[in-house]
Amino acid sequence: MNKKIIAIILFLVVAVAGLYIFTHKKSDPNKLTLYGNIEIRQVDLSFQVGGKIAQMFKEEGDTVHKGELVAILDNRDYKSDYEKADANVATTQALKADAEDKFTRNAPLVSDDTISKQDYKTLLNTKKKSAADYKAAVAQRKYAKNQLGYTKLYAPDEGIIMVRVQEPGATVAKGQSVYTMAKTKPVWVRAYVNETDLGNIKYGQEVKVYTDTVNPATGEKREYKGQIGYISPVAEFTPKTVQSTDTRTNLVYRIRVYIYDIDEYLRQGMPVTISVDLNTKGARTKK
Repeated sequence: MNKKIIAIILFLVVAVAGLYIFTHKKSDPNKLTLYGNIEIRQVDLSFQVGGKIAQMFKEEGDTVHKGELVAILDNRDYKSDYEKADANVATTQALKADAEDKFTRNAPLVSDDTISKQDYKTLLNTKKKSAADYKAAVAQRKYAKNQLGYTKLYAPDEGIIMVRVQEPGATVAKGQSVYTMAKTKPVWVRAYVNETDLGNIKYGQEVKVYTDTVNPATGEKREYKGQIGYISPVAEFTPKTVQSTDTRTNLVYRIRVYIYDIDEYLRQGMPVTISVDLNTKGARTKK
């Protein structure tokens, strides 16, 4: 019985010692672990003119390409304005040609007093005015053409439609959001580094970024490569939403980690873990 008790005591001692060693083991001094969240640039897409939406071609979750048509306004009024401006150009061009012809034919007659100097000035002013009217008409036609072109909404870059704000038939004002789009690039991680670790990181330093999602193909967390692209020059108190192994009230510096190998599995706001090898040498150019 005594042997049994002694064995149990020894087992408990070994177990407690092992647990202590496991929970108090020193972290690798050459590794820095940070926590952050994925951030993706978002763009509100809107028309540069107001009107009634005629067609919308994208749904939430659809991929869009740079320059792709995503929506159209009813353009009948804008088309009429353009046609009117175009007709005005033709009219002023004819008046300009007529004024120039009259001036060319009659200007020499002022030398022998066939026409008075006052008539000469009238012809000259008429010529200048008709030229100015034509120039203004051309500018107005260009403006009307631009307004007509603004009735079509194009994607400014590669991305994914996150929110379809309006529907066909809705009347929108100039600048009112129709879609909200998340750009495919760039994708970065917003994270914070403690003041005591600030001197161990640098611009362009390569890092590894891990999401909490396990890749079915590998059975391990998804891994991405990136680099430190921004370090704030100003310290701030740790935001409450930031995970940290140290006291939350410590002063920290905000950093931005740009990810190289972007894919469709990175989502806005996704929490990630950043592993920094403090022995990393050299830097890659940010993509």
